[in-house]
Amino acid sequence: MDPIRLIIADDHAVLRAGLRLLLESQPDLQVVGEAGDGWETLQLAEQHKPDVILLDLSMPGPGGLEVIKEIKRRVPRAKVLVLTMHEDEGYLRSVLKAGGSGYVVKKAADTELLSAIRSVHRGGVYIDPSLTRGLVEEILEEEAPAKKLGEEVLSEREREVLVLLALGHTNQEIAEKLCLSVKTVETYRARIQEKLQLRSRAALVRYALERGLLKAQ
Repeated sequence: MDPIRLIIADDHAVLRAGLRLLLESQPDLQVVGEAGDGWETLQLAEQHKPDVILLDLSMPGPGGLEVIKEIKRRVPRAKVLVLTMHEDEGYLRSVLKAGGSGYVVKKAADTELLSAIRSVHRGGVYIDPSLTRGLVEEILEEEAPAKKLGEEVLSEREREVLVLLALGHTNQEIAEKLCLSVKTVETYRARIQEKLQLRSRAALVRYALERGLLKAQ
């Protein structure tokens, strides 16, 4: 297998040297360039077209988020793994929104950085464990009101159709049970899925179970 080709972008030469030693001790990793500012990072990215770019957010030249956006525009296949001192969920969200594939805090253990590089190279997204819990909690808090709102806007008939769908009935069977046409049932089903943002029968079943809609059946 070809090694993972990397660029190290950080304005601290001592840190770059330490990272190079660490990375080149791994048989599957190869450092193809080092950059000390944003402009040099973009230049080397276009020149070498690396697999992964280790990027510090705070360097001279264009800001880290702008560099990420430019890299994704100029070298779309390159993965950007941010290596930063900022242990902050706000920075993390901004990096992911800009197109970054991972976020590692500089105090992280060496093995964590190596895992992060391999993960983003495979197409995954890597988030420093110190930030994962807060991000998950925030997502759940945002998700809960949306789910509640979706359930509240279902009409009584839509809830009936949802329950029968979750119980495994076909559109034809639901139409017969509720004295509706099959086309009307299909319309109800599409409306339910749109309101709840659920695209499969499995998701509807899970939704109904989580909310206790099947307990009385």
